[in-house]
Amino acid sequence: MRNSKFGLTIHCAVNSLFVCLLIAGFSALSTASDSITSDSPKAAPKPLYRDPVHDGAADPALIWNRGAKKWMIFYTNRRADLPGSGKNDVRWVHGTQIGVTESADGGTTWTYVGTAKLPYGKADYTFWAPYLLWDRGLYHMYVVVVPGTFSNWDAPRDIVHFTSRDLTQWKFAAKLKLPSDRVIDPYILRLDNGAWRIWYKDERDHGLIHYADSPDLYKWTPVGEAINDRPSEGPIVFRWKNEIWLIVDAWDGLGVYRSTDALHWVRQKENLLAGAGRFPTDRSEGHHGDVVVSGGRAFLFYFVQLKGEDMKPGDPDSAHRSALQVVELDEQNGELRADRDKPTFVSLQPGS
Repeated sequence: MRNSKFGLTIHCAVNSLFVCLLIAGFSALSTASDSITSDSPKAAPKPLYRDPVHDGAADPALIWNRGAKKWMIFYTNRRADLPGSGKNDVRWVHGTQIGVTESADGGTTWTYVGTAKLPYGKADYTFWAPYLLWDRGLYHMYVVVVPGTFSNWDAPRDIVHFTSRDLTQWKFAAKLKLPSDRVIDPYILRLDNGAWRIWYKDERDHGLIHYADSPDLYKWTPVGEAINDRPSEGPIVFRWKNEIWLIVDAWDGLGVYRSTDALHWVRQKENLLAGAGRFPTDRSEGHHGDVVVSGGRAFLFYFVQLKGEDMKPGDPDSAHRSALQVVELDEQNGELRADRDKPTFVSLQPGS
């Protein structure tokens, strides 16, 4: 017989049949091993993604592009490369459109696409913290709009709704009528009764998370506080493991709550991603992100500020730089865990 793996021709006599079988078996095993290796997923890199223009990617929001058959992240695109922005000068977090990146391999590798062209406001308007969903043939984006580029935190901020059929061409739908001029970080979940609920941070109310309800994604009725045990931002709400989970950016990692009705929340004692991870570009606490539940698994996409060894030598504004990361969530006895120091094998299925 011919062993194509090793380029050998082996003639098997009866008295050497056992040897031939051993060699053939080894060849088949080796070939199978090679096949498994080549088809096996690779761990997500650290960082998962950095913005190639301003190096300030933050607040990721994921959506499946049904036309292009790719996953996309829309993210806050902060100007970390802007020189001379000190502690009291926050122009570097203003003045940009939403950044866009895409993945053709289920969320492991990401390629910069550009920025979302949102038809709203003037050229110096600021866009933050998008949230995206798909419903009945339309993509919806809810995004924070700041009317200009400011050096302080005192400007008004609204949540504005856009729609699209292809995630490229966007149309203005409405500015949400909420009882505050300082609202940020929208996140939406469809309720069991078919209505929709949006969570957001109200900066006028001590930085607490509020919510509003809608029958159709267009008309919203404010209800009030969702949680009031601490100020926070960047709410994420999702269903998984027979619970509804709420994750918030508590500035000391990510706070976690669980609920059965999206109204009454039980707080988890331990925050996720508090402190520093072990690996480069992931050595500070996790911030505002998104969760995708796919194939029964839950993946948390988040951002970190670069600190310590990851800061760029000679760059006084290096701490403004940030990166996107991903970690798989684990549920244990009604609590979430996230081990950023072990490999994460991302597997986002189409349409999750």
